[in-house]
Amino acid sequence: MRKSRADEFLEFASARSGHLFRSACLLTSGDIHLAEDLTQETLGRMYALWGRMARIGNPAAYAQTVLVRTFLSHQRRRSATERPIGELPDLAPLGDEDPALRVALLDALAGLAPKDRAVVVLRYWEDRSVEETADALHVSSAAIRTRSVRALAKLRRLLGGSIGELAAR
Repeated sequence: MRKSRADEFLEFASARSGHLFRSACLLTSGDIHLAEDLTQETLGRMYALWGRMARIGNPAAYAQTVLVRTFLSHQRRRSATERPIGELPDLAPLGDEDPALRVALLDALAGLAPKDRAVVVLRYWEDRSVEETADALHVSSAAIRTRSVRALAKLRRLLGGSIGELAAR
C-alpha cells in the first residue's frame, strides 16, 4: 500500500525534528524558545515543498539549509535582538555531557555574528564540507573558509583557557 504524501512527511518530521531542534539551539546560542520556533517554521516550509522533494534528492540536508536560512532571516529582523528571558535556560542533557562546558560553548557561540555562527554549526556540528556549507549559505567556498578561520579564532579568544579546564573534567 502506497503512503500518502502527508504520511511520508509526518515520518520525515518525526525522524528529523530532534536533530533540527538541536541545530537550532546551537544557532540561537541556547534560546530554546526561538529554536522551537525556527524548527516549526522549517518544518512548515518543508511541508509546503514536500510534493517536490523527489527533485531535491536529500530532504534532510535541504531541511538543514532551510533552518539556517530561516535563522539568518530572523537575525536580519529588527526585533531579533529582543530577548524575553534574563538568563540562559537549562537545556536537557543529551548524555553524560558537562553542563558547564555546554553553557561555555553556547555563550561563546552567542558572541559570534549570525553568519559566522551558521558557518560553525554547519561545518563542525553538521559536519558539512566547505562546498556544501557554501551552497547552503549562497556564498563562495573561499568565503566559507575565511569565515571558518575567523569564527574559530574568535571562539578561541572568547573561550580562552576555560575550554581546556572544562573539557579536562
